[in-house]
Amino acid sequence: MLQKMGRYLGIFAMLIIAILVLAWATSPDPKLNPASFEAEPLTAAIAPLDEAITLAQYKGSNGETITLQVLEFTGETVTGVELAELGAKQSDDPFATLASASSAPITAATIRNYPTIDIAIADLLSSGTNGAQHIGTGTNFPEHAEESNSQSVFQFPKFGQATPARTQVQAKEGVLLDYEVETCMRFDRDIASPADFDAAVKGLFLCGDFTNRNALVDLADPDNLDSGYGFSDAKSGPDSYPTGPFLVIPKDWPAFTKKLRMTTSVNGQPRQDARGEEMTLDFRQLAEKALGDMSQPRFLYKDAFHLLAKDKRISISSTLMSGTAEGVIFTPPTRRDIIEGMVHYVSLGGPLSDTAFLDAVRGTFIDNEIDSGHFLQPGDLVRHDSNFLGDIEVQVVAPKS
Repeated sequence: MLQKMGRYLGIFAMLIIAILVLAWATSPDPKLNPASFEAEPLTAAIAPLDEAITLAQYKGSNGETITLQVLEFTGETVTGVELAELGAKQSDDPFATLASASSAPITAATIRNYPTIDIAIADLLSSGTNGAQHIGTGTNFPEHAEESNSQSVFQFPKFGQATPARTQVQAKEGVLLDYEVETCMRFDRDIASPADFDAAVKGLFLCGDFTNRNALVDLADPDNLDSGYGFSDAKSGPDSYPTGPFLVIPKDWPAFTKKLRMTTSVNGQPRQDARGEEMTLDFRQLAEKALGDMSQPRFLYKDAFHLLAKDKRISISSTLMSGTAEGVIFTPPTRRDIIEGMVHYVSLGGPLSDTAFLDAVRGTFIDNEIDSGHFLQPGDLVRHDSNFLGDIEVQVVAPKS
């Protein structure tokens, strides 16, 4: 009887193993999330002069910040007029410089009245603020929310200085480095209420958001992305926030934002393509949401908890980010990862080991993703493009020794 039972148990065990092997062998292995792309290629241009003012800044020979009204750009060169020609005072703040001009911004009727200069895009300063804490946004585009299995828009503090349109990002060994393209908004004043938002002069610019996916796997709660854990650690750092070359101040920001197009390519291969009109919450709604979540330091970053923003306001040195569209690299663990994680857990001693089951699966998943090599690697070129906000080129490099 015992011998017969043992034979049945052996057959049952072999059946379970066969099922697991079959599930492992037939598991899909996605390299990135698919995205939809517009049929027409993106055409980059300066926003029409009757719709928006396009600004850019660079350092003069004496180290002073010079602000241009940009009229044209071709390849790696922009053409514009220094705002000093319009009677403006020099300032690091582009909004203050524009406001100080004694003449109106250049229009199609007056474009011939001013001398122009050419500046290389590589010489332009960041279009972002000089602050080091910004308001990031998650799953604000429906398709990205679906691929992230998120039910709502959430926000988090992003720490780090903005970098210019021609820059680098380090791909550290053992880190799953991912990209995101976004549209960002900054203001000419602090925003402490919806009324402040309405009264503010608003500038839009293209931005990137590089992500350490290890931190999200280790810290984020997949069932509650708004927990305050994971995202600040994953998306902060000295080179995680590249910005485009232009600060664009539209006359009608909602209408202008809706028709903005932003794309990502890696080594020339398209990855992301979206319009501002796809945003679930527009920038005013994002500002309202942020202002309602500034009372508790609930966001973990570097083992300490932080407020979404200081002083219960979106400061002039901060940025409001749109969130990204579908097409990022990261995908959830597959059957293969889970099965291999189970085997790894058992090999460590199962419940008798010092490693929790979920930690074993997480570690196996990260190791498999690193071995696959489909996250960003040194030598890759990430490019973000826009129809009216210019472009960003980021060279992925190995850490400096």
